[in-house]
Amino acid sequence: MRALPSSVASLVLAAWTLAGCSSSADVEPVAAPTPVRVAVATPGPAAPTIRTNGVLANRDEVRLSFKVGGLVRSIAVREGDRVRKGQRLAQIEQTEVGARVEQARQNHLKAQRDLARGERLYADQVISLEQLEDLRTQQAIAAAALASAEYDLSHAEIIAPRDGTILRRLAEERELVGAGVPVLVLGAEDAGFVVRAGLADREIVQVRLGDPVEIELDALPGERLHGRVAEIASAADPASGLFAVEIAFEARELPLRSGLVARLALSPAAARTATRVHVPIAAIVEGDGRSASVYVLDGAIARRRAVTVAFIDHDSVALADGVQAGERVVTDGALYLEDGAPVTVFEEPDRLSGTSARAQR
Repeated sequence: MRALPSSVASLVLAAWTLAGCSSSADVEPVAAPTPVRVAVATPGPAAPTIRTNGVLANRDEVRLSFKVGGLVRSIAVREGDRVRKGQRLAQIEQTEVGARVEQARQNHLKAQRDLARGERLYADQVISLEQLEDLRTQQAIAAAALASAEYDLSHAEIIAPRDGTILRRLAEERELVGAGVPVLVLGAEDAGFVVRAGLADREIVQVRLGDPVEIELDALPGERLHGRVAEIASAADPASGLFAVEIAFEARELPLRSGLVARLALSPAAARTATRVHVPIAAIVEGDGRSASVYVLDGAIARRRAVTVAFIDHDSVALADGVQAGERVVTDGALYLEDGAPVTVFEEPDRLSGTSARAQR
């Protein structure tokens, strides 16, 4: 073969070089799929679980007080003491009360004597029937006053009405207390326990009698009790603004004490009568008020989708719209995606939290 002239060879080489460069420039690099983890959107409660704290209390608590006011003479028990029915717990100074009893007794004796003399005078027609009836009325009044004074004397001491435990001691010896002012709080030993808690107005409107409650006690880690709402206050406490609720539960054989702190998870009726779609909180990539976005898998492509947040419950988000139950949403890796980005699923979902099975190989 005959060699090409040097000028022609140079032109051919330059053309070949330009063609190669042009072809390389026209080919765009393909983006590598982003590894992500996903979770399946699942149906869940339509209302959030109400989480609050409460205090364990004896189901039957009795506030014990004196019938009459006066100076406390003695209190024979302290908080935590176990007492038996009929046991004397406290006494008030009886000097003044005893004096009132003696005065009432003397007035009653005088009224009896006056009535006896009046009956003799009436028989002799010395006094009228009306005067005799007045004497009888005075005698009845004196008898009632004596009975009242004796009743007060009998209630100048506090007697345990049943077996139980002293929960609180609200007064001390030599302290002046009024009639009916609680001095001791007795918890009945055989009545069991309840949990008492306070709920805000936006929560109490969702609660109904019988709603289930899960109870956990800080003092007994690992123990979970199941109860139900047994009582709901009809008015808020004027001091705290909260509505009191009482939760009844089966105590089982546990070392329970009044005053233990309980953590409550209450499922209101609204949460059981309807459902919403729930996704892990990690699936939310942007949020502004109730507007947010998630990435939903469309085959191997991540599609950005606008959603409306109904509420957040612990580590999941309930959606009002935007995602259907059963769709897969991106959790780990969602912050690095754009709409239409190719992805590779690092792990297959097996539950709402996004915790998954083995990684795909």
